[in-house]
Amino acid sequence: MDINNIAALIRPVSQHDSKIDQPVSPPGLIIDPIDLISVARQLHRHSSTYFDMLACITGIDNGLEARTMEVIYNLYSIPFHRSLMLKVVLPRENPEVESVSSIWKCANWLEREVYDMFGIQFKNHPDLRRILMPNDWEGYPLRKDYQHQERYRNIQIKY
Repeated sequence: MDINNIAALIRPVSQHDSKIDQPVSPPGLIIDPIDLISVARQLHRHSSTYFDMLACITGIDNGLEARTMEVIYNLYSIPFHRSLMLKVVLPRENPEVESVSSIWKCANWLEREVYDMFGIQFKNHPDLRRILMPNDWEGYPLRKDYQHQERYRNIQIKY
């Protein structure tokens, strides 16, 4: 099944049209954040795709000029030996998207990492809190406008 067939497969469960993200490897689809859960369920459950593994979730800060952030989901189908990338584009001012942890349990930690580094909110996440940085850390270190703290708990931070 190629990327065009996958795009056709998710069309009935999407409120918005997806776009094929080219040229990327693995093949990718850009979907509307509103469609993420229905598309993810379809790709996970459908007998011709069965993307049973969520390999990675990555955040991207496109910067102040673009005013967007992205969440990238790398999926893998073990029985079909097929990879797929899903991308959602979010507004930078209030980046939030539904959690996919109800579909892939490993998303619990992966979404926490993206939240911790980028400040992207995952709605309906079972335990959205910092996982890499201390709970009282200020800001999100992988945002392009992140300002390093000079001190943390009264300790000088050197860069």
